[in-house]
Amino acid sequence: MDPELAEHPDRLRWNAKYGDAPALSPVHPLVERALALPMPDGGVLDLASGPSGSALLAAAAGRRVTAVDISEIALGRLGAEARRRGLESLITPVQVDLGRWRPETPGYALVLCTGFWDRAVFGRAAAAVLPGGLLGWEAFTEDARRDRPQMPAAWCLAPGEPASLLPDGFTVLDQADVPSAGKRRLLARFGG
Repeated sequence: MDPELAEHPDRLRWNAKYGDAPALSPVHPLVERALALPMPDGGVLDLASGPSGSALLAAAAGRRVTAVDISEIALGRLGAEARRRGLESLITPVQVDLGRWRPETPGYALVLCTGFWDRAVFGRAAAAVLPGGLLGWEAFTEDARRDRPQMPAAWCLAPGEPASLLPDGFTVLDQADVPSAGKRRLLARFGG
């Protein structure tokens, strides 16, 4: 572990959360949809992955997956399940603060993030998508703050986001709100 992460408040918070959570996060509908669409050869980048069922599904489909998270507990659970399923050679865990993360640009057929929002990270993630590749994102909207007023506004999508922030060359395949969760989902393709 990077010594700078030892007392990082996000690491401590997420380790505490994952310490009490089920072993794996369920497969996200965005990854199911993305894997059913044509994509170029290339890996999957799962940002703020947690113990991701989505990463395991992508690996089971034969894709190399880079799972990025600040929580070593989450990455450890993902790694243990990948070993149990014989997928450990396809999943690379990376423990890092997403604010400091920099991707291989471009390098991924699918970039996925389903529980985190930061405009700068979104921009770097979009730049990591290969031509013909997909970007799948889900984050809280401002509506979520009605039920969670303590949630910082910076963690929430503004109206029209994230589609309005896509760089040139992206085509939105779908952007829809999930009102029951106070979230918005985006699936977009880059170029070809």
